[in-house]
Amino acid sequence: MMRIRVATLFPEMCETVLSESIIGRARKKGIIDISCVQIRDYTEDKHRRVDDIPYGGGMGMVMQAEPIYNCYKSVCEQLNCKPHTIYMTPKGIPLTQSKAVELSRKKDIFIICGHYEGVDQRVINKIVDEEISIGDYVLTGGELPALVLIDSVARMCDGVLSSPECFEDESHFNGLLEYPQYTRPEIWENEAVPSVLLSGHHKNIADWRHQKSLEITKERRPDLYEKYTKKLLTDKK
Repeated sequence: MMRIRVATLFPEMCETVLSESIIGRARKKGIIDISCVQIRDYTEDKHRRVDDIPYGGGMGMVMQAEPIYNCYKSVCEQLNCKPHTIYMTPKGIPLTQSKAVELSRKKDIFIICGHYEGVDQRVINKIVDEEISIGDYVLTGGELPALVLIDSVARMCDGVLSSPECFEDESHFNGLLEYPQYTRPEIWENEAVPSVLLSGHHKNIADWRHQKSLEITKERRPDLYEKYTKKLLTDKK
């Protein structure tokens, strides 16, 4: 069973999301173990302060190293191991489907949610294994990125979804964007479902879906399309 610990100043915010839908049901069933840890509980400041002004000047405040490190040490003791530690930051490597697949094979993950102007670099140097970003933009804290990361990773753990096919046909898993999906009614607003999807011919349906994935990827993400076609040529050699 995968165990994920989230170090945050806003555990209630994270719990609200992680207690709902597919991830919430997986937690209740004991398929995946996720806990949110309040960083303020590990500060030695009587006012529960966890930040201070940055050395060198500048706007905002910086989260101090000691409370985060104390939180990390406590989690290590609870898990009886050193978890794979991730810091969510716009400076990190982009979160991709392949990275999510890689992380889904980890047993223990510790995620640090920064806030204010970030985190003291020294604690990053000491405990963080990798820094991850969910996009080229800045948010007010690391909680939303952490939730995105958890959702993308946890859904691929055994038992969270009904079967691997639930995610193996999705956008990005095989390098292509997903094909169009349809459901009842057969005709809506004078537009009919493509006849091939009603044929019951599994090979024709698979071929149609693959072709649509190629077309959509080429149109919307030419970078992915080029990467996919190059990989095909390499695999044939």
